[in-house]
Amino acid sequence: MNRIFLDVHALQTVPPSNLNRDDTGAPKTAVYGGVPRARVSSQAWKRATRTYFGDERLLDPGELGVRTKKVVEVLAERIASLDESLRGQRALQLADETVKATGLKTEVPKRKADAAKESGAAVAPEAKYLVFLSSRQLDGLARLALDGAADITAYLKEKANKDRAKEIADSRHSVDIALFGRMVADAADFNVDAAVQVAHAIGVHRVENESDYYTAVDDENTEEETGAGMIGTVDFNSATLYRYAALGVHQLAANLGQGLREDEPRTEPVRRAVEAFVHSFVASLPTGKINTFGHHTLPDAVVVKLRTTRPISFVAAFEEPVRGDQGGHVREASDRLASFVPDIERAYGDQESTLTWVLRVGPNTLKLAGLGPESDTLGDLVTAVGRAVAERLEQPV
Repeated sequence: MNRIFLDVHALQTVPPSNLNRDDTGAPKTAVYGGVPRARVSSQAWKRATRTYFGDERLLDPGELGVRTKKVVEVLAERIASLDESLRGQRALQLADETVKATGLKTEVPKRKADAAKESGAAVAPEAKYLVFLSSRQLDGLARLALDGAADITAYLKEKANKDRAKEIADSRHSVDIALFGRMVADAADFNVDAAVQVAHAIGVHRVENESDYYTAVDDENTEEETGAGMIGTVDFNSATLYRYAALGVHQLAANLGQGLREDEPRTEPVRRAVEAFVHSFVASLPTGKINTFGHHTLPDAVVVKLRTTRPISFVAAFEEPVRGDQGGHVREASDRLASFVPDIERAYGDQESTLTWVLRVGPNTLKLAGLGPESDTLGDLVTAVGRAVAERLEQPV
């Protein structure tokens, strides 16, 4: 299959906020170009992207997975839904044996075991690490457990059945597993290479964290009782962020295999996954301290590139920090990007085979219109990108 890469670039301004905290509770930062910048970790935005799939119903639930240590409980619920006579401890035992047959390790957490000694309640084992399984994989494992319900231990000792458990857990991956990958350190054959790389979002300009001193008043205080019922501080900053993600479409296609549905063209699952990712990455937002700051913003500009060479981040356009001499940062950041992109693509000969789409808001981003065809809405952009990806996949190698 041809190597196909999809680069998504976004400029997004956030007001005073604390999207992603460090171990002291302050907004994360990084030094770039010799000055401190606001930073939002890749993990924070990947989780926001992944949860957006389900929250906004961009994909059918059957195309998504669940990442949890409580995989035995989740599988036990699937087993009980298929056979109501198998509930409680019996379902947990079937689920635990089936999960272990895939090569994953489970154990009863000590805190739960101690609590169970006092209450006498059944305790569900947990995986020793977060396990990412698709809805289809969980359904397949539940059916396998039912097939061996009479004596699950003996059933799964048979090599054919154990191999079947491993095959179920490592085929027909959900879209989110195919995109973001799966890693289990002590079960390497369980791993799935991620199709998506997400950069840490960084500010295009210098930033200094600030601190807000706040008080809360006790509603039942009398006039004689002066002072606050509670005082505290919360750190924050505000920034125009450069966000970047690279999607290996060929890797995504390999991870999905023939897809989750038998009644559709080979390229359809990939197209659907690409559209969902672009939409979610652009529109999602980490929710750290969102009740405190209400930082509900969307990108001022989005540039999407479809390439056959290799991913290219445009972060170097902001190695020299934007100064904000024009009264803000968006206009200068947009101008920088509009100048930098053609220069680097000319220098490295990546213009003829590259497709570009632009989505922008307001006059501050006007120069970005020169990079390629403009989309009026995010929906139009997503549809155009998905159609182009499907066409590229259909081209001969």
